[in-house]
Amino acid sequence: MMRQLRIDSVGATHAGRVRTNNEDSFCLWQDRSLWAVADGMGGHDNGEWASARIIDMLEGVSLPSDFDAACAVIANSIHRANAEIHEEAERRSIQMGSTVVALHLCNDRFGLFWVGDSRGYVLRDGRLHQLTRDHSQVQDMVDRGLIRAEDAAMHPMSHVLARAIGVQPGVEVDAVADLAEPGDIFLLCSDGLTSRVSDAEIAAALDSCSRPEALDHLITLTLERGAPDNVTAILIGVNESTMLSLVGSAGSLHR
Repeated sequence: MMRQLRIDSVGATHAGRVRTNNEDSFCLWQDRSLWAVADGMGGHDNGEWASARIIDMLEGVSLPSDFDAACAVIANSIHRANAEIHEEAERRSIQMGSTVVALHLCNDRFGLFWVGDSRGYVLRDGRLHQLTRDHSQVQDMVDRGLIRAEDAAMHPMSHVLARAIGVQPGVEVDAVADLAEPGDIFLLCSDGLTSRVSDAEIAAALDSCSRPEALDHLITLTLERGAPDNVTAILIGVNESTMLSLVGSAGSLHR
């Protein structure tokens, strides 16, 4: 069945306990059903500029009502942001870049796009699913069986990215599309959160609290554990829907 889903969302960011500046950027464009988190890198305001440029680029797009066309526009915007950030870094002879994770919801479908190690999750029927795969050297080591997944967060190379926005002239943007279900709760976040809070703790917060309470709890938990990095999170809740037409049955998550 095709559905018109009702959405609510909340987001927050914090510089953390160590850094004086916040290089994360995020957006909640609920009227356009588009949300994104970007985690900049480069220092001296360079990372902040890079992450903000990605968000600005996404903000400037006009999304078609067709889901597939809208997804193509979002992916193209990320590619354009990559080219612009890379050109600016080359012009200034500096190194800077950013991660990005972006979510688009249209009727009963969602599209998730990412580069880097900012993550996208969905809580469905009490179970937390990680929809993204980190573009990091540590994740590559996990995939090759060199280290255990549970040891990845504390590995000394945990923050070394294998892919990021702005580092190279071109970038591969990963994406996943599937059906959204009433009751789904999506989480977009920077690695400042996931480096300090476990998947089990995320699932418990999302499953037992209201969206604002869960967001506050996750940020607070990160800060209580030292928060050496900036931390940003967005929660998007999919509420009961109005049925529009019979077009088939819902699919299952593939990640």
